[in-house]
Amino acid sequence: MNNLVWKLLRQHISIGQLTGFFFANLFGMVIVLLSAQFYKDVLPIFTEGDSFMKKDYIIATKKISTLGTFAGKNNTFSPEEIEELKQQSFTRTVGAFTPSQFKVSAGLGMQEAGVHLSTEMFFEAVPDEFVDVNLDKWYFDENTHTLPIIIPRNYLNLYNFGFAQSRNLPKLSEGLMSLIQMDILMKGNGRVEQYKGNIVGFSNRLNTILVPQSFMDWANKNLAPDRQADPSRLIVEVNNPADASIAKYFQQKGYETEDGKLDAGKTTYFLRLIVGIVLAVGLFISLLSFYILMLSIFLLLQKNTTKLESLLLIGYSPSKVALPYQTLTVGLNIVVMLLSIGIVSWTRASYLETLNSLFPQIPSGSLWPTFTIGILLFLLVSFINIIILKKKMLSIWMHNA
Repeated sequence: MNNLVWKLLRQHISIGQLTGFFFANLFGMVIVLLSAQFYKDVLPIFTEGDSFMKKDYIIATKKISTLGTFAGKNNTFSPEEIEELKQQSFTRTVGAFTPSQFKVSAGLGMQEAGVHLSTEMFFEAVPDEFVDVNLDKWYFDENTHTLPIIIPRNYLNLYNFGFAQSRNLPKLSEGLMSLIQMDILMKGNGRVEQYKGNIVGFSNRLNTILVPQSFMDWANKNLAPDRQADPSRLIVEVNNPADASIAKYFQQKGYETEDGKLDAGKTTYFLRLIVGIVLAVGLFISLLSFYILMLSIFLLLQKNTTKLESLLLIGYSPSKVALPYQTLTVGLNIVVMLLSIGIVSWTRASYLETLNSLFPQIPSGSLWPTFTIGILLFLLVSFINIIILKKKMLSIWMHNA
């Protein structure tokens, strides 16, 4: 019986209108899926070493002038200045660099060869949420007398490509450096503390020798209890690194930022902006295609009003009469979804070859964003189609009644 109903109702179906909906919907869904997939694939290029999304950080310092140096001007940040910076519209969070207030020296050597190197150094600490390496080993245990250390990656690069290369010395990999233990000697307040230092990571963001914040608080309290550890540098997470109000505020306050920090943030910001625009265009096209489909179905229902009323009068329920139209729309949506996923998969294979040749270190990723968003869009659009058609059929039935 359903076949007879379908044969009766399909006589006025416009192939041109349905074809227009099909290609418009296909085009819109491909744009949406491809934008989301491309964004997920290129994200590791800008966020290496971070979690899902690299946050935008800038390092703030105070300008050091010749006059200020001779006058003994303090270049540290007061609690009031830090609080004021936190209240700015462009600021998300602010972290302070805590400097060591005690003497630190590090030794490295091989007893068998009779070689031992020692140097004076310094430590700084920031809250853990600002550290851009794995935090599994980033903790301080006073009982073990071991100290995790993070050094800037450019320190290792300077040694490998500058010092070692000019003197024909062996180059050191990050894995080898993590196996080396340093002898850390700390003096202050009449105490001497000896620790073993382990390099647990290399930072791209923080240009300093880092130790855990918990260790720094303990060491300053015990080795320099009479000295105040005022921060001379702040790490600021901002909403938009391209915001002109950041530069204006820093200029008014006499603050400076480390070179290149805002440039990297601007890159990730414009990546988000461009992908957002493309996604909006794709969604707009999808909405237009949805409107075309609804218009086509309503015109078809208008042409078949007399037949629909007759079917309802002889006992067919509104749900059964609406079923052929619902089946048609859901079937078209399924075909659009499958073709969209196929097109995105083929396009992704093409651009991944270029990305892998330019950035061989980035992970391969997966097609899960495409599958997830495609299925969600299919379910959403199909559900809306079914509800609208059912309501339209009920309105005809009520009008006829």
